[in-house]
Amino acid sequence: MITLIDGLSLGSIYALIALGYTMVYGIAKLLNFAHGDVIMVGAYAIMVTLSYSLSPWVAVVVAAILCTVLGMLIEKIAYKPLRGASPLAVLITAIGVSYFLQGAAQIIFGSQSIPVGVAWKLPAVSAINKLGVSTAAAVTLISGVIIMSILTLFIKYTKTGRAMRAVSEDRGAAMLMGVNVNGIITITFAIGSLLAAFAGMFYLLQIPNTQPTLGAMPGITAFTAAVIGGIGSIPGAMVGGILLGVVEKFCLSSPLAPYTVAIKFSLLIIILLVKPTGLLGKVSREKV
Repeated sequence: MITLIDGLSLGSIYALIALGYTMVYGIAKLLNFAHGDVIMVGAYAIMVTLSYSLSPWVAVVVAAILCTVLGMLIEKIAYKPLRGASPLAVLITAIGVSYFLQGAAQIIFGSQSIPVGVAWKLPAVSAINKLGVSTAAAVTLISGVIIMSILTLFIKYTKTGRAMRAVSEDRGAAMLMGVNVNGIITITFAIGSLLAAFAGMFYLLQIPNTQPTLGAMPGITAFTAAVIGGIGSIPGAMVGGILLGVVEKFCLSSPLAPYTVAIKFSLLIIILLVKPTGLLGKVSREKV
């Protein structure tokens, strides 16, 4: 039972990151491989804020603001000029942005891992601890469910959410209907980066140290989760993230621990062989 809860909490982190990937791809039709490094920036922002003896709540707010602004700047400077360019050009740019952020972090903070202690004192969590569930797992799981629920309601019921769905379905038709496509893409990057900030905080709860390459493996795993669920599908990103988190924790708690990474990516291959569009992905038809 404890392993399942730990898996769900880790899966919540992967789901939050995967949501950033799948939203950007679904609306802007590009793979933002710098998304994992936004998590790293959020983690460093939390570390610096906590070094001034400020509360974790303040640290999360600072990280959220910084990551949101960073996501919008990345979209405006790196991706917007490439609107309409070949997918390869955009992909190379995304990789370049990723290495730029890692290099900048290494110059500022060094290449060594730095411990970060994030202490949450919540009565409800303390009560859960008595059941054998760790604070990190409880905070991550509860917060992850709340954040993903809010995002789902936002996409489904708000005017901006409807515009995002319209751009995702048919960018040209949405533009003809008066939707500001460039503005919607910027908002999508902002929301994805905001989710990355929360993921960075939850990651520090699980592994309390940060380094310039912190976002690399979680980012790759979350991208895998997005593909498993169906790239472009928000429910699919959630399902894929939770699935990979549970599989990883169960593998780590068994004799299969040395093969955890191989098992996760083997799962991707098996699912794509059976259902190439992912678990909840839709078959897209090219119009000629």
